[in-house]
Amino acid sequence: MSRENFNDLIAFLAVAREKSFTRAAAKMGVSQSALSHTVRLLEERLGLRLLTRTTRSVTPTNAGDYLIRNIGPHFDQIESQIASLGELRDVPSGLIRVTATDDVIAYILRPRIEQFLKKYPDVKVEINADLKLVDIVAERFDAGVRLGEQVTKEMTSVPLTPDIRFVVVGTKSYFRKNAKPKVPHDLLKHQCITMRLPTHGGIYAWEFEKNGRDVKVRVDGPLIFNSIFPVRDACLDGLGLAHMPEMVAEKYIADGRLVKVLQDWCPYWTGYHLCFPHHHQNTMPFSLFVEAMRYEPVES
Repeated sequence: MSRENFNDLIAFLAVAREKSFTRAAAKMGVSQSALSHTVRLLEERLGLRLLTRTTRSVTPTNAGDYLIRNIGPHFDQIESQIASLGELRDVPSGLIRVTATDDVIAYILRPRIEQFLKKYPDVKVEINADLKLVDIVAERFDAGVRLGEQVTKEMTSVPLTPDIRFVVVGTKSYFRKNAKPKVPHDLLKHQCITMRLPTHGGIYAWEFEKNGRDVKVRVDGPLIFNSIFPVRDACLDGLGLAHMPEMVAEKYIADGRLVKVLQDWCPYWTGYHLCFPHHHQNTMPFSLFVEAMRYEPVES
């Protein structure tokens, strides 16, 4: 393969994966017009249309999909091996990409990353905040954070936290005007602050369990968010009840600003895990990152 074809294929893969000439150009540090010209010349040399372009989107053709599936992994492997050359200098370096929800980033990853970056200053960590379950392989992440119940058999995982639970909370001022719910279906009489799930677009149904009985309640209320922190803040404003990971609420429960209800209906779930594909290229920086993030239970 000529160097010209090699560089042009890299340009094509960047556009196909970003689904945008603008984003791909910014990532590669070239102009959008130059990138478009490069891909057009590649298509002319191959005699095939690789991308379908509209004013709103860029999508691969069948020929483009073929190249992505069959050539893309080889380029990824080359990048991984080049990144691992840092190990030969005995100085871990490279980029680690992780996807997680905003509360996991704030309460689990960020406190541990500070010491990791101090210890390994040549390693960069890119963290993408996303509520949906991102396809780690397709989106080219090294790892993602999942609840234990969401870890699939295709993934290797290490624990980040002990078992966790979600709690229902409200302010004292809210409960001065409204009776505390005693069973989950009492929530249907309350103003609840809800979240829209990005994967399917539906409103999250609050989940409960007691004595082996699982209950889901499709609550309703005046506010819908797509992130847990606005839910918490609206709850602190007294605008309704909220359902959130206990770690997000515990500071406010401790200082009396929030009150837990339905505690006997709030089960513990298998904690958060750092997940990555079985075939992940475990370079030194990534292995060190995994160990730095791993939860180690305290022996009693």
